[in-house]
Amino acid sequence: MLINLGRLLMLCVWAFLLLNLFQPFPKPLNIFVNVALIFMILMHGLQLTLLKATQPKEAPPLSRFEQIRIFIFGVFELVASAEKN
Repeated sequence: MLINLGRLLMLCVWAFLLLNLFQPFPKPLNIFVNVALIFMILMHGLQLTLLKATQPKEAPPLSRFEQIRIFIFGVFELVASAEKN
């Protein structure tokens, strides 16, 4: 339940950050949101890269769909997948 709430919150954060690309906010906020978007892309990309690098060789590879979900939802998706196993 709380994981899904976290996923929803993360979607709202992504929507807010991407909205700035299409409808720029006023000047000081615009710069902050652009920096936050770059930081979020870097952190989620790094998280996905580290996850893929630390997987055992005998483990099944992550599907493209799983990779996209991990990139978008971040740690919320990792916790949800850990609870399934």
